[in-house]
Amino acid sequence: MKARGINSKTPCPGLGLFYTLLSAFLFSVASLFLKMIEDVHSVEVSAIRCVFQMAFVLPGVIYYKTGFLGPKGKRVFLFFRGLLGSGAMILLYYAYQVMPLADATVITFSSPVFTSLLAWIFLKEKYSPWDLLFTLFTITGVVLIARPPFLFGSKVIEIEGSYTDHLKGTIAALSSAICTASTFVILRKVGISVHYFLSIWYYAVIGLIVCVIALSVMDVWTLPHCGKDRFLLILIGLFGLGGQIFLTKALQIEKAGPVAIMKTMDVVFAFIFQILFLSHLPTWWTVGGALCVVASSSGTVIRKWRQSSKEAKHTEI
Repeated sequence: MKARGINSKTPCPGLGLFYTLLSAFLFSVASLFLKMIEDVHSVEVSAIRCVFQMAFVLPGVIYYKTGFLGPKGKRVFLFFRGLLGSGAMILLYYAYQVMPLADATVITFSSPVFTSLLAWIFLKEKYSPWDLLFTLFTITGVVLIARPPFLFGSKVIEIEGSYTDHLKGTIAALSSAICTASTFVILRKVGISVHYFLSIWYYAVIGLIVCVIALSVMDVWTLPHCGKDRFLLILIGLFGLGGQIFLTKALQIEKAGPVAIMKTMDVVFAFIFQILFLSHLPTWWTVGGALCVVASSSGTVIRKWRQSSKEAKHTEI
């Protein structure tokens, strides 16, 4: 039987981009709340967000009759979507906790470049010299933000906190970007044949299992000491859920190129929130790195978008 909510109706023009904008705003607000929380490990925050997602998505899974496992031919993709998606969330939350908000956001925004590379490897899409150039620009941007001592000297300038934490955050954010890119490729592979509630269900369930195992191994599970932190954790769960729903829905009804372009708003919101609410001005190194990463990511998706448009016109002819 065909699950409810999956149909072939043409979506409203621009609806996918609007969903992406809402997703960027909700994710940015959630990351701001995360920066305000004290003494709660990023894995624990991720686990609490997964619990909220499971609680809110479960009624949708039941109502739309998607089943808890999904179509047999799609279960492997859904499993890796959940594993890589939750991994990206955990790594990103850790990066937010140990480095400036704007720095972490800019690095994770490099995911479109890695999407092109992974699409070339797994989906057999073309990888041109332009894609290689954009990759090099992205690496340059990440280096400007990380500022490794072997390039910038033993005295690393304008680093917030210890350089060790900054480097760990950079590695975590970059790993999160690669996991996110893998998720994008999987979601495009699955398409609209799987309801977005089921996709998020896998994300939440597998993410919770991973978080519980990690917390048991690290032995860092602690309840927040004050009411403010508990309230912020609830808001992170709600805003993170909303952002995940809108992003998944956007990727199902809109091409990956326009969605990735609109996601540049992630960087804009991060800079605005860091200045207004955290009273921390981004360094010129971060601004330079942001320009490199945003330019390369935007260049990647614009080129892919134009290429796919030309191929569609050629097919029609």
